Amino acid sequence: MKKLKFGTILAAFLLTATACGTDNTDTNGGNGDDSTGESNGGDSAEEASGSILVAGSSAMEPLVAAASEEFMNENMEASISVQAGGSGQGLSSIASGQVQIGNSDVFAEEKEDIPAEDLVDHRIAVVGMGPAAHPEVGVEDLSTEDMISIFTGEITNWSELGGADQEIVLVNRPDSSGTRDTFVKYGLEDNEPASGITEDSSNTVRQIISETEGAIGYLAFSYYDESGAVLPLSVDGVEQTDENVMSGDFPIWAYMHSYTNGEPEGLTKAFIDYLMSDFVQDELIPEMGYIPETGMQVERNAAGEESAK
Repeated sequence: MKKLKFGTILAAFLLTATACGTDNTDTNGGNGDDSTGESNGGDSAEEASGSILVAGSSAMEPLVAAASEEFMNENMEASISVQAGGSGQGLSSIASGQVQIGNSDVFAEEKEDIPAEDLVDHRIAVVGMGPAAHPEVGVEDLSTEDMISIFTGEITNWSELGGADQEIVLVNRPDSSGTRDTFVKYGLEDNEPASGITEDSSNTVRQIISETEGAIGYLAFSYYDESGAVLPLSVDGVEQTDENVMSGDFPIWAYMHSYTNGEPEGLTKAFIDYLMSDFVQDELIPEMGYIPETGMQVERNAAGEESAK
């Protein structure tokens, strides 16, 4: 397997995000994918075929979209369409049978009106998240207290924190977003953000922050790159790094779940198996800014309780 470069993958994803969201699949339900043949991480002698739809977490979309492209390159008769829309949409869509895989960066048990007992959780990876600002705000580190004050509207100008004399522009995700849920719970200590710009896609949030003076929002680590278009802010002196998430020093992170409605079969199972393959887990996940769960020194349950792993 040819090793992929993160910058190439992310650039391609950002340019083709809309195309990845094109629905060209059968949406007959969680296990109702139109498929023949089985595949286990691309190693089966018989190619997988058919079509499935994957939707949900935008924090997961770059990884799942890249993995689907690699999978389809190896299985020419398979069609996997990947859409975002937020974790809430992913969970409601898999619960109602509109998609074959629902991606979420929150546990199904955390969302109201989701029959979590009917869904099967395939935990793919871990994603770190944190505050991201326009690179010219003049601030590189926030205390948790100041971060809460910014997002709740108490601090309205960067000069109040020793930064540029620039009005703070808040960029939020909607209530259905798992990224928002994670950031509010583990970053803002359950304080709800003030109103501001609200965007459905993390990709759009990234673009707005990069183009808007004084802007701040929150992004998964996978949306940072070497271009410096957005500035990841440290929190309480702790940088947004994989190592700090794995050690438990940086608290804003979530599991990346791919849910199926019952045990997966056919192409759905083949793609889930591929997401757990050595290539995706050992190469693609770290290259694209995500964290293999095997590297975590801490773990959490659906109630948010954390313990040593």
